[in-house]
Amino acid sequence: MTMEIETGQILQGKVTGIQPYGAFVALNDKVQGLVHISEVTHGFVKDINDHLEIGDEVSVKVLNIDEANNKVSLSIRATEEAPKKTASKPQNKPAFNQQQDNNAGFNTLKDKLEEWIEQSKEREGTFKN
Repeated sequence: MTMEIETGQILQGKVTGIQPYGAFVALNDKVQGLVHISEVTHGFVKDINDHLEIGDEVSVKVLNIDEANNKVSLSIRATEEAPKKTASKPQNKPAFNQQQDNNAGFNTLKDKLEEWIEQSKEREGTFKN
């Protein structure tokens, strides 16, 4: 099937079909592979049609060759440089409610249970007539 194609190679191909889950790319006259939607570009792809059209020439990297099932997995994003992460400016969010107990936070229920029972007992007398 793919004697001249090896995993890791970067090849040129032509988009021959588009489905919601990915795009089919012809690598030559005999071999066609699939670029899964998650391998189209860096970041989230909601609609593959926003990124590819039938007939587009694309550069792809061969991720996997399954000769038993005659399938080739391809990636376009593996041929592109990942976008640089920009240092985002910290947002000025309001501080955690200062009136709350300083011990408030991410405690398990087991940790807080005794405290809640004690608070309940203290308040019990305030609701009786």
